Amino acid sequence: MLAYDLAKKGVPIISGLALGIDGIAHQAALEAGGNTIAVLANSVDQIYPRTNQGIGENILASGGVILSEYEPPTDARDFQFLERNRIVSGLSDAVIIIEAAKRSGTLATATHALAQGRDVFVVPGNITSPLSAGCNALLKQGAMPVTCAQDILEVIAPQLLETQTSLALGGSPLESAIITHLQTGIRDGDELCQLLDVTPAEFNQALTMMEIDGILRPLSGNQ
Repeated sequence: MLAYDLAKKGVPIISGLALGIDGIAHQAALEAGGNTIAVLANSVDQIYPRTNQGIGENILASGGVILSEYEPPTDARDFQFLERNRIVSGLSDAVIIIEAAKRSGTLATATHALAQGRDVFVVPGNITSPLSAGCNALLKQGAMPVTCAQDILEVIAPQLLETQTSLALGGSPLESAIITHLQTGIRDGDELCQLLDVTPAEFNQALTMMEIDGILRPLSGNQ
């Protein structure tokens, strides 16, 4: 639910493509039409675990990313999963802990996140559940409780919560013309450039400024 709702708002979902919550988060982002990044504990010449190979292939097909710090061929080994987690947290604006036992590799990820200056959110759990013991301990230490995507967006991207009835005006005639075409439903970059009758350099410069100003967001496939 969290991954789907965040991806719907344009937030990339980053995880480790492992069995369980990782794979569920990637799949939810794909179903929401969002972007997702998978960080492997092995080299990128093989998708591991094999049971998530289909998800990995769908990530690539959707314009997402699969990455690793290990050169091929490198198989997954236990300690590499913990090493991988520092990259997951390092790439992220915030880390969301869904479940964690009292002794869990997930807690190591939270430690990396705090050292890297990232926000840590935790889903509260039943106090009798072993898989929530780590979560509840983090809450005691000051982690932010989360029950919905809005809790996260309010901290990392409050601008995404604003209801926008119309697109903002551009900062130049070219930017305004781009907005006008976008409002008609045209999304393809090459088509927009041709309709505007400008050079690719002028068009790309305008897009860059609009992205910096938060007016538009590039998608995969030159959209």
